[in-house]
Amino acid sequence: MYKIICFLSLLFISGYADKPDPLPLRLTDYNGNWELISENSGVSAMHAILLPKLNKVLMYDATVWRTSKIPLPPEKMPCRIANEETGELDCWCHSVLFDYETAKLTALKIEHDTWCSSGGLTVDRNLVSTGGNGKGANTVRYLSTCEKCDWREYPSSLADPRWYSTQVTLPDGGFIVFGGRGAFSYEYIPIEGQTNKNPTFLPLLQQTSDQFNAQTQFNIENNLYPFVHLSPNGNLFIFSNNRSILLDLKTNQVVREFPVLPGGSRNYPASGMSVLLPLRLKLGTLKKINAEVLVCGGAPWDSFYYAETQKKFLPALQDCGRIQITKPNSVWRIEKMPSPRVMGDMMILPNGDVIMFNGAKTGTSAWNDAEDPNFAPVLYMPKGPKGQRFKELAPSPIPRMYHSSAVMLPDGKVLIAGSNTHDGYDYNAKYPTELRVEKFSPPYLDPLVAGLRQQILVEFSDKEMSYDQQFSVKVSSNEPKLNIDEVKVTMYAPAFTTHGISMNQRLLILGLVDVVSNLSTPIVHNIIARAPRSGEIAPPGYYLLSVVYKRVPSASMWVHIK
Repeated sequence: MYKIICFLSLLFISGYADKPDPLPLRLTDYNGNWELISENSGVSAMHAILLPKLNKVLMYDATVWRTSKIPLPPEKMPCRIANEETGELDCWCHSVLFDYETAKLTALKIEHDTWCSSGGLTVDRNLVSTGGNGKGANTVRYLSTCEKCDWREYPSSLADPRWYSTQVTLPDGGFIVFGGRGAFSYEYIPIEGQTNKNPTFLPLLQQTSDQFNAQTQFNIENNLYPFVHLSPNGNLFIFSNNRSILLDLKTNQVVREFPVLPGGSRNYPASGMSVLLPLRLKLGTLKKINAEVLVCGGAPWDSFYYAETQKKFLPALQDCGRIQITKPNSVWRIEKMPSPRVMGDMMILPNGDVIMFNGAKTGTSAWNDAEDPNFAPVLYMPKGPKGQRFKELAPSPIPRMYHSSAVMLPDGKVLIAGSNTHDGYDYNAKYPTELRVEKFSPPYLDPLVAGLRQQILVEFSDKEMSYDQQFSVKVSSNEPKLNIDEVKVTMYAPAFTTHGISMNQRLLILGLVDVVSNLSTPIVHNIIARAPRSGEIAPPGYYLLSVVYKRVPSASMWVHIK
């Protein structure tokens, strides 16, 4: 009998789903578990993303510091020319593939600075990265996902410099990039090797750039790394500072402006977190899909000014706002987290819950501009009763502040890496440049509920799917019968994480057609589901598919939709 200490009935949350989840929300007394898997990630993981099929995590920081913890190997020579005037060479690696099973590092070579850049995955599982610092600001980079592949870089592809910008995957599998320091615009990422001439001005980005006052002209900004989510109707939800809009890319028109989210600022350097909550899909092509955005944490609008000029660290924000972006006249609904958090990372778990990691309780993003690390992850259960949706989990012993990252892994664990509050690598500071890598096991990996965990039979399941078509997933199980009301099939798009933003992250809860049981030994169930109906709901590409039974997810398999 599984150890359950609390049963909470689920209430209907409009926007997240059209009906309450029929399963009870079960909370065990298991608060998760941390494991240290590596002492040396090679580079401090300012940017991170899980690469499909390779099952390795790409990590990179910046070339500007001309150092790391992994030298450029002979096969990657010659060294990069760091200074053309002096001829200074940089013989250090600034990008690695990290094998999360063995901790083995594969060195990659970057030429143009990726400091505070953005990225996303193509339909064919390759990475496209945009922007950065200096000569990297107008660069588009490509990394194919093969064992011996390396970066291809085009330093003049973008029309505007994209430093602290947000890259978004579109319904056709293409990309668009928003904002950046001094860039109040957006532009489509051109075909490899081509160059953009003119960006498109977006007033919201200019209107939400903060200054301390007219006399000092101290630029606070709070509009960098804007949160951008693809709505299931094809429009883009864009959140900058404390304001948000819906943008119709077909007409380049703002079709809706949402109420201001009160309480403070949410984007860099205030650096809150945001996700598009899981999209529940229903059978039938005419069913409307509700979409809801969650924004959590951040800092008072002037926090950066006081941190930079006086080293005075204001308390971070402790609230979250939720809003339905496909419902007319929607308003922000405010909830309170267990603790304040700025510079955190927010990931969607395969069972539909949300988890927050990293960050600080005071201060803001930037060099040495925060104190009081927030060690404890927080679970957020979107469908729980209001006032009971948060649960604080087991803390990590490692402070992860500025430049931390988080990656959802196929086995249901979360990889945590990075943290560097210094302009360079400093291993002796109060908060040193962090190269240790951890994994966190969420509560659904409690050993007491391991019997509920289904095992996908990958070789007997459909891994290629077409839009709006049925497909089959076979699972091995301890249960003689799976009630269809207790089963979910979810698809997760891997996030590109950096600076508290998780670009292109989304989770889909698919419509189920049937669950057919075979009482052989071992017991096998055939779960028949329907694929998303369009690229607006699920842009083409690779997803992690999980079977969730009584809120316990299986290990995931890669599926491809196009």
